[in-house]
Amino acid sequence: MKRRLAWWAARSSITDRLARGSYTVWEHRADALTAWVRAGRRDDLDGWRAALGPLMRLILLGALAYSAWAIVRALPWLMWLLAGWWIRAAWRASRDTPAEGTEDSSEQAAHALQVTVLRQLLLDLMGTGSGVHLRTVLAHLQEHGQWEGRTVTDLRVHLARLDIPVDRGVKVSGTPTWGVRRRGLEAPSPAEPQEPSTEPSTAA
Repeated sequence: MKRRLAWWAARSSITDRLARGSYTVWEHRADALTAWVRAGRRDDLDGWRAALGPLMRLILLGALAYSAWAIVRALPWLMWLLAGWWIRAAWRASRDTPAEGTEDSSEQAAHALQVTVLRQLLLDLMGTGSGVHLRTVLAHLQEHGQWEGRTVTDLRVHLARLDIPVDRGVKVSGTPTWGVRRRGLEAPSPAEPQEPSTEPSTAA
């Protein structure tokens, strides 16, 4: 009986890890493709001409997807290779995705401190503006020897894990893209415990 319970526990752990890793892999790939398509838009053009770049990239992605489907249909054994690649990628990605309920008090304190420091950095980079682009934040971190070789997508996923709200339509200098808004940072973070105020209210 104990062996059976241990077997089920191990199986549940493996399944949970693959599920978390698969979600992370899917999110990374989807965000990377979305960013690639959006990057095709030219800022020096207006109207439909500016949209030609993203449209052409979408057509190219569709052609590649159809080609991949045709190849796999002609060679079904390739599905085993694709499945193996996906499982390996999900297993590796799950190492950076902690399971729920595994953080102890010290980890929670470190998490809260990281959120506080990062929120302050974002506010400093905003200055008097209403938001900051993630590419600006990433460039700042890399200038200070951090996040070398990482991408905007990596930063976006990292901020989401820290419960820092990220928006794909943050407009800075007239250009909308992934970023953080000031109003999102000024709201209390879910990672920061809220203590009841001991000062009397001055509201009428």
